[in-house]
Amino acid sequence: MRILVTGGAGFIGGHLAERFVRDGHDVTVLDNFDPFYDTRIKDHTVEICRDRAEAGEGTYRLVEGDVRDAELVAELIDDVEFVYHQAAQAGVRPSVEDPRTYDAVNVDGTLNVLDAARDTGIERVVLASSSSVYGKPQYLPYDEAHPTTPVSPYGASKLSAERYACAYSEVYDLPAVALRYFTVYGPRMRPNMAISNFVSRCLNDEPPVVYGDGTQTRDFTYIDDVVGANVTLLSADAADGAALNIGSTDNIEILTLAEEIRDQLAPELELEFAERHDADAEHTHADSSKARELLGYEPTRTIREGVAEFVEWYRENREWYEPLVRAS
Repeated sequence: MRILVTGGAGFIGGHLAERFVRDGHDVTVLDNFDPFYDTRIKDHTVEICRDRAEAGEGTYRLVEGDVRDAELVAELIDDVEFVYHQAAQAGVRPSVEDPRTYDAVNVDGTLNVLDAARDTGIERVVLASSSSVYGKPQYLPYDEAHPTTPVSPYGASKLSAERYACAYSEVYDLPAVALRYFTVYGPRMRPNMAISNFVSRCLNDEPPVVYGDGTQTRDFTYIDDVVGANVTLLSADAADGAALNIGSTDNIEILTLAEEIRDQLAPELELEFAERHDADAEHTHADSSKARELLGYEPTRTIREGVAEFVEWYRENREWYEPLVRAS
């Protein structure tokens, strides 16, 4: 298959590109190397993908550019069969300060992808959405029928993008699926996330910092499970036109997570607490039964199992990864 991964040097997009190359596909990656976090993590991802391609698996092509460049997007999509649209301006908190950039990248950029795709007979567009579209929970776990009332510009931009994708599927007969990710983590994850910070601080004999009182809960989803759901969409058409939750079906209090990482790595440390940001979600918890029904999706790691794997990976890659986490 010929596959375009936008944002394909980032965390999720990079893991998708690596998997597709490993599986023998011809992969084109579009990424603008936005320094939202240290781009050396992206450089490392690109190196891994190139090594896989040089080993004779699939092929890999990197294009440095932006999804806001409609002409470039159309040129790249004209040459592929599948589009995995992972490119986005990330970050809930920064979106409060600069909502227009989030609209330009996450909404207009997505429209560039969709407009190009509907004119080429593309096999499928798979869009990365987010649990941030739900906002404040009226009930948990979230199912896809839950009201979507995002409380941040980031969440609003992701909801707009997925609604456009589903509308294009309906009115232009463009096969498109939106996957609502629930706090994805794992190797090469963004360095400013709770799990990477907790692990880094504990390994450096510094207390984990919990924002708020720690009673907030998260459904953390391991990267391999997210990749698996995306790979299924190379052949499954049952979800075309739909938005699906992709979560672990489990959740954990942030305080409990911090304590368990602390107890495993540095039990003598005391936790520290800092002010919680208003835009941060209070709770997330996915009902992934729709993805199970349509895609056969089954998460393979509980949160505790996935965190243990991440800690092991962190130790093995500490030399290059830790300085980037520490600088975030």
